[in-house]
Amino acid sequence: MDEENKTQAVSAGKEENVIYIGKKPTINYVLAVVTQFNGGAGEVTIKARGLAISKAVDVSEIVKNRYLNNVKDKEIRTSSEELTNEDGTKTKVSAIQIKMVS
Repeated sequence: MDEENKTQAVSAGKEENVIYIGKKPTINYVLAVVTQFNGGAGEVTIKARGLAISKAVDVSEIVKNRYLNNVKDKEIRTSSEELTNEDGTKTKVSAIQIKMVS
């Protein structure tokens, strides 16, 4: 999450320690998680849905195995979310939430 999105998330009352996985390269999200932990966060949540789920798992594993050996997964939660397409039809999309603690 870039600085502008973090500022918007904080001002909108959302949690600051949440990283939303999207289309950017994996290393961008890894660095975002590492930055959160180095900034004093005790817990960081990685959220993704659809095809980005595998990237979220990659981010979690890279953080734990290469950068911060003291970080562990606290909770992994999977779910389905119902989205409305442009044509008005509804589609279910898988989602994952990985809580990591130091």
